[in-house]
Amino acid sequence: MVTGGVDTHKDAHTAAVLDQTGRLLGHNQFPATQKGYAALLAWLRGHGNLVRVGVEGTGVYGAGLAAFFQQAGVELVEVDRPDRKTRRWQGKSDPVDAEAAARAAQAGRATGTPKTRGGRVDALRALRVARRSAVAARADAQRQIRALVVTAPSPLRTRLQSLPITALIAYCHTRRPDLTQTHDPAVATLLALRVLARRHQQLSTEIDELDALLEPLVATINPALLTLNGVATDVAGQLLVTAGDNPQRLSSEAAFAMLCGAAPLPASSGRTQRHRLNRGGDRQANAALYRIVCCRLRWDPRTRAYAQRRTTEGMSKKEIIRCLKRYIAREVYIALLNPDPAPLPATT
Repeated sequence: MVTGGVDTHKDAHTAAVLDQTGRLLGHNQFPATQKGYAALLAWLRGHGNLVRVGVEGTGVYGAGLAAFFQQAGVELVEVDRPDRKTRRWQGKSDPVDAEAAARAAQAGRATGTPKTRGGRVDALRALRVARRSAVAARADAQRQIRALVVTAPSPLRTRLQSLPITALIAYCHTRRPDLTQTHDPAVATLLALRVLARRHQQLSTEIDELDALLEPLVATINPALLTLNGVATDVAGQLLVTAGDNPQRLSSEAAFAMLCGAAPLPASSGRTQRHRLNRGGDRQANAALYRIVCCRLRWDPRTRAYAQRRTTEGMSKKEIIRCLKRYIAREVYIALLNPDPAPLPATT
């Protein structure tokens, strides 16, 4: 009975194997290719009956190896990198990290099941990467336009500073400055504004095209998620990416709340009994839960009544939002495990 551990990198993976008493049987390095994955698995199984393998970085450099092991039926455990205290004590090298991964898997300190690869959620994740970068670039372009208007020469600033952003971008997009007068600050500023306005409009077109692809994809993967109050395509897409193609890998709704950074952490001392915000977890998923909370606080009567009652009990707004995130995480978890929306009750 042996346990394996793998430290993954871009070009090569380092593996270590332990026997059932925790004795190190050896370590070896393999290329990060399909042939290398097969050789690594054969090397691990050559030492005995392979029980499980702990892999560090299953979502990055170890994604291909994790998919190969899952197809081969190997029990796989996701391992976090050693903390700083451990690294100071035992040093840092690929064989050391591989052995640490094997020991974490053998001792049960690492219990996370990696996401499966190659499904529809993987396609959703790729499209969301492109959309998120386009949204960030468009926001940067908009801020740069505003900054250029503020510092523009006085006549140009007077003409542009009162325009709303939509009208400002449309105006700048149609300007035709004299390219032979770029030494003039007003002409150069207007030329820069035109370039940024065209970039803004191009990014808006890209976002619209990606939204047209994302909406039917999210609705196909999990229509039940879109029926929740305050959940639209963008929020649902992020929650689906966080859970992965195999949301059943999350053992409970409490585990999902911890993954999203929405599980309360005790912060009690002496006579003070309280909980605090969780700063860990997937921060993008946490932001998605926050957007749901903001939407419900504005439009949902139940949520507004809950917030009012908690306020009269002395809770701060931050604590109320923390509680609401936890409740919403429970609803989302149920929808993730039951993607088909519940049928409407029959009418007589």
